[in-house]
Amino acid sequence: MKVGIPKGLLYYEYQPFFQTFFEELGAELIVSPDTNKDILDKGVKYCVDEACLPVKVFHGHVSAIKDKCDLLLIPRIMQQRQREFICPKFCGLPEMVVNSIPDMPKATMTPFYATSKEKLFDWAKITGQEITHNKARLQKAFEAAMEHQSKHKTGFDDKGSDLRVALAGHPYNIYDNYLNMNLVKKLKKLGVGVITEEHIDEDIKIKEASKLYKRPFWSFATNNYGFTSHIANNGIANGIIYISSFACGIDSVVIELIKHNIGDFPFLILKIDEHTGEAGIDTRIEAFVDMLERRSC
Repeated sequence: MKVGIPKGLLYYEYQPFFQTFFEELGAELIVSPDTNKDILDKGVKYCVDEACLPVKVFHGHVSAIKDKCDLLLIPRIMQQRQREFICPKFCGLPEMVVNSIPDMPKATMTPFYATSKEKLFDWAKITGQEITHNKARLQKAFEAAMEHQSKHKTGFDDKGSDLRVALAGHPYNIYDNYLNMNLVKKLKKLGVGVITEEHIDEDIKIKEASKLYKRPFWSFATNNYGFTSHIANNGIANGIIYISSFACGIDSVVIELIKHNIGDFPFLILKIDEHTGEAGIDTRIEAFVDMLERRSC
């Protein structure tokens, strides 16, 4: 069986788990290419207008490989942390894609809860039966996937730079170089180091977010608010850049909470959508770095 894996949304976070699991079951993997103009154009064509850019791009990744596979992985990610949920569009992603793109192969529909090993295995048992009913093989594939995922390290933590910026936002905006127009590369070319939220302990982020008058409902809100609050309060970086997708409902709230919390700490918001021009992004980054340099003198 050929299993298609779109390289969009939380692929960057769960890639070791998904790829190892299906490989151990004997499937041939068809992974979509890195995001490019053709994928973006197809995503805009098939996806509903109201969706954010990363969801549109995910549709493009699906369109790029749907005719090459027997089963498409469309993760219905529900929870990453107890008592918190993920973006609603993740919860309905399989239906959104299947009903928007014609001539789709069979797609995974099982909810994915990353809150415990037991719940993850529930997903693995149901999804893996599309390939094999051998319980021992399913268990072995799941254990191998968990081991590879536990060793997976993402994020940036550039130490020793005279200037350092905390890069906040949803991971698929930070790690998709086409969407963010090679932001990390641009910053490093300007001599600026980068740190991302993966290098701040989860307990610290949760503790910072707990200072809000109400516990965040969304895990992305906890991560980004807790991360930026810790950065600003402890002087870990010289400034913060937040990459946000236009029309992201979660970001519209979280960004305001961050701005209220960090006061006059340098904070740049980069809004991206399918019409964003690179020249404008470059100008704003360069102006922000110039400002940080003047402040550090």
